[in-house]
Amino acid sequence: MASETKSTAERLGYAADARVLIINADDFGMCHDQNEGVIRGLQEGVFTSSTILVTCPWFEEAAEFARNNPNADLGVHLTLTAEWDSYKWGPVLGRRAVPSLVDERGYLWQTVAQVYEHARLDQAEAELREQIEKAFAAGIDATHLDSHMGTLQLRADYHEIYTRLANDYRLPLRLASRRGMSTDGMGGILEQLDAFGVVTPDHLVFNGPPAVRETESYWTNLLRTLKPGVTEILCHPALARDELKSCARDAHQREADFRYFTSDKTRKLIADEGVEMIGFRQLRDLMRRDSSSPSRSGRG
Repeated sequence: MASETKSTAERLGYAADARVLIINADDFGMCHDQNEGVIRGLQEGVFTSSTILVTCPWFEEAAEFARNNPNADLGVHLTLTAEWDSYKWGPVLGRRAVPSLVDERGYLWQTVAQVYEHARLDQAEAELREQIEKAFAAGIDATHLDSHMGTLQLRADYHEIYTRLANDYRLPLRLASRRGMSTDGMGGILEQLDAFGVVTPDHLVFNGPPAVRETESYWTNLLRTLKPGVTEILCHPALARDELKSCARDAHQREADFRYFTSDKTRKLIADEGVEMIGFRQLRDLMRRDSSSPSRSGRG
């Protein structure tokens, strides 16, 4: 297909040298301090999308925001881990339905390695589908899917589930570098994504500043050196108050990222650089417009 030789930005109608940017706020729904950072980031900052942790106790606050802001660009942050030491959550399906996904206390595994060691693929897929369905049932018009802690992107058998969900629900995905995936033995996954017509950004920035004090210099340099095509930047904007500091080891970095991406200085930098800002909704529209088959979910 001709589209295979074009970047996603070109397929969206941008010039070949255009720099197009999605800034995604991960972990919406984790806790109130996280939710307030995400909501303010979407309303006052340069964030153009967010993804929701359906498994978390503060999911309902995120869902209420989605219902009250139907044009917000919100996806599902597919989750098989509960990474914090003292703040936990379990599967949507419950521990008895998916026993391989939980530890002895009924919480999702803390690390990706533990998921790979213990989880059954059929139970993982069932849980992830239920997370998407829960989002729909709460009135969230999901624009995209991505993977909490990268669990679905780091091993081919999990990436196959990720790809299948994108195809079944006709939703775009967060994707790592295609070149990197090819060298990591995931060329078959790329072929499957293309065969399904799954739309993804061209580039992904998943590492953040090495230290809080380097936040401004790190992100500023990155924004000035964006490559042509659609780039997704992910971070976790939040307010580092007592709630967040009690559970998240990176609470101060989360607030530093929030401050950076809600500043007038950053907005001006993006404009001065001529970077075009979009959300995942445009990628979803492209994917569904180019698809020969309707969404199996019957939504959107």
